[in-house]
Amino acid sequence: MEVHINGKLKPVPEGHTIAALIAEMELTNKRIAIEVNEEIVPRSAYPAHILKPGDRVEVVTAIGGG
Repeated sequence: MEVHINGKLKPVPEGHTIAALIAEMELTNKRIAIEVNEEIVPRSAYPAHILKPGDRVEVVTAIGGG
């Protein structure tokens, strides 16, 4: 199946979770926010949130500055 990640189509296996996607993107333990179909997904829900075909996922990383 395919989902949109930051505007680009990406194939992912059926049953893929946000936690698996984050690990695949090497963003585990990074300061990020995830939105699926314009709704913020709480970090506690990442392991249980299963992606569906056509989902629109936005991954935003925090960048420090000063």
